[in-house]
Amino acid sequence: MITIDAVNKSYGDLQVLRNISLEINRAEVVSIVGASGAGKTTLLQLLGTLDRPDSGRICYDDTDITTLDERSLAQFRNSHIGFVFQFHNLLPEFTALENVCLPALIAGKSMEEAEGEARQLLRFLNVESRAGHKPAQLSGGEQQRFAVARALINRPTVVLADEPSGNLDTHHAQELHDLFFQLRDQYQQTFVIVTHNTALAQMSDRQILLRDGQVVAE
Repeated sequence: MITIDAVNKSYGDLQVLRNISLEINRAEVVSIVGASGAGKTTLLQLLGTLDRPDSGRICYDDTDITTLDERSLAQFRNSHIGFVFQFHNLLPEFTALENVCLPALIAGKSMEEAEGEARQLLRFLNVESRAGHKPAQLSGGEQQRFAVARALINRPTVVLADEPSGNLDTHHAQELHDLFFQLRDQYQQTFVIVTHNTALAQMSDRQILLRDGQVVAE
């Protein structure tokens, strides 16, 4: 599914990733763990096409994303990758439903089509009754479920999550962790999750430990 081959990344004189090589399988839930500064978020940004490696290759099946131009990268990102962040990043001026629909509208779908697909996801996530509320009117757990729905609206093959439960209490964090596995089973999507949460990491199909920008254990 995803092949990472001899990837290096530096920012100025600081080398953040050192010769990273990994294989991530389809419909696998993988946690990337390690101390702060180990390179976890940088690796996730490279996988998400938000930055480019200095050297090496990253392939999604037969597509080498390191060779794509900026326009092709943006199209690939919108069609194949969903993002879930720690702080939800819902736009406060829009309703929760409108936030979920945005990636579908960017992809060229009509509002009617986007809203139909969004409501289907929200029913699955048990938050459809809250669709008309603004983000400030939602609990942290509800906001994160809408953020997950937004990540899934274009049916991406891969969902990348950066500390997705870091801003949630224990109860809502466990709900979110369980939800990732339900989604994997329902939609056969691949999840790559950067986390410090030991419980989530232990639930995953596989843990990848980074230390000083290198893979030291799987």
